[in-house]
This record gives sequence, structure tokens and C-alpha cells, in this order.
Amino acid sequence: MRLHPLLPLPRGSRLQCMMHRSIPASRAFRLICGLLMYVATPGHVLAEPTPAAVTAFNSYVRAVESRLAQQHQSRSAFLAPVTPVQRSDNRLRQGDIIIEQRTPSGGLVLPGALLHHWRATAFVPGATAADFARLLKDVDAYPANFSPQVLQARILTQDGDHLQTWMRVRQHHVITVVMDTTYDVTFGRLDAQHGYSISRSTRISELNSHGYEVDASQDHGFLWRQNTYWSYEQRDGGLYIQVESVSLTRSIPTGLGWLVGPFVESVPRQSLEFTVRSACSALRKMTDQ
Repeated sequence: MRLHPLLPLPRGSRLQCMMHRSIPASRAFRLICGLLMYVATPGHVLAEPTPAAVTAFNSYVRAVESRLAQQHQSRSAFLAPVTPVQRSDNRLRQGDIIIEQRTPSGGLVLPGALLHHWRATAFVPGATAADFARLLKDVDAYPANFSPQVLQARILTQDGDHLQTWMRVRQHHVITVVMDTTYDVTFGRLDAQHGYSISRSTRISELNSHGYEVDASQDHGFLWRQNTYWSYEQRDGGLYIQVESVSLTRSIPTGLGWLVGPFVESVPRQSLEFTVRSACSALRKMTDQ
């Protein structure tokens, strides 16, 4: 979004505002007004990321993928160490999901854009690397395994462990949006106990209230790029799974950072946590069968 999210916001006709009981009415009102101003920014300013932002994103991704390629060649360091390292395995085996923000709070500031990098790690007792590989490759089952975020999914082309996939996803964080996304996905493994997948977005388009793609000049630009990296290791009587999500979104308009910033930061984290929890739940169902 991967997932794992980092999610675009809809135009005014798609807004579905929620005022949670735990949020004072005045604060909720300011939040909603701020978000309305956020999505009302002229579309032509947001349609595409700047060349400088794309260059910076690609450079960051190359560094992440270079590090992962080294990890995936080592049985002893296949997963990135969780911070803090002390007692992390015990926390995971007790059912915790450890989520880490790899970029500064609010995202890494690029010219006209923000780069978000999050990592989540979990442990599923009794699960195997083979179980998780089947789960990730069963794209047709994503709407069941990752509901309600994934509405539809299918494989467009497949050549062994290299796939082109399409998904229609729905996200709801105070406001709601539906997107069509395509990904280039590669699966690999070091051995029977260690596997990984690399998913790079190739197209992301926002849909209007009638289910049609919006014109490029009207796209809000809340999600320009999203890469998702899964790594998994079978040991200790179960499976450790780790996912990293790197995404590129539009920047926050001047003057709205104090209000919109916390919302923008919460979206990628919550989306990543949902994805990991859903994957763990699907794995548990597989092991119970």
C-alpha cells in the first residue's frame, strides 16, 4: 500500500465525513474543514509529481532494494532487525505487531511531495514459508483475505514468479476513496524457510463517484507511487513476516500542516497495520484447516 497505503483522497462528491465520539466536536469540525481545503486544491497543481520528486523517490527505492537484496542472500540476517532489538522476538511471539517509521515524522520532504517509508513485523505460530507464498500468490482471494480494503483483484499476466496484477482498493480514513492500481510483482526465495516478494506500482488512478477514472488534471495526487516489500522467515515453530512500504504522495499545502499533517501520517501506518493483521489472520485460518 502493501501495501500496504499513503492513500489518495477523493474529490468533494466522494467525501464521507465521520465525527468520532472520542474527538471533541470543535476539533473534529476543524479537521474536516482542513481536509476539505486539502482536497479543494486545484487539480492541475497536483496531477503529477515533479521530476525532482520522482528522481529522489527512485534513488531512495534503489537504496532500499539494494539493502533488501543483501538481506535476502543471508540466512542469519534475512529480516531487518527490529528496533529496539532487545526482547523484540519475545514481543512478536506474544502476538505484538511491531511497526516502525523509517522516514521522519510526517514523511521525507521532497520537491512538492512527501516520501513515506514504514516497516511492520509480526509472527504467526504454526505457519510456514510455503503457506505465506501461497497466500501472496493467490491474488484472486485478496478481496476475501484483505476485505474491506481490497474490492477486486486479478492477475493480468504471469511468467513463473513474475506477475502483473490489478486491484481495486477502497480506503476509509475520515474520508473515502476508491482507486484502480496495477503492480509489477516478483517472488523469490533463498531456501524452503526464507522467501520474499517485491511489488512496484506501475499505475495508480483515482475513481470518481460513478466508478470511472478521473481526468489526470483532476486527480488529487495523494498517491503517486507505492512499492511493497515482503520478507518472511520460518523458525521458532512459526513464521516471521516483515513488510516495508515506500510511497510517494503530494505535499501538504502551506498553512495546513498543523491540521492535516497528523492525518496524512496516520494513513500509511494504519493501512500497513491493517494489511499485516489481515495477512496474519489469513495465515492462521490456513494453519487451522
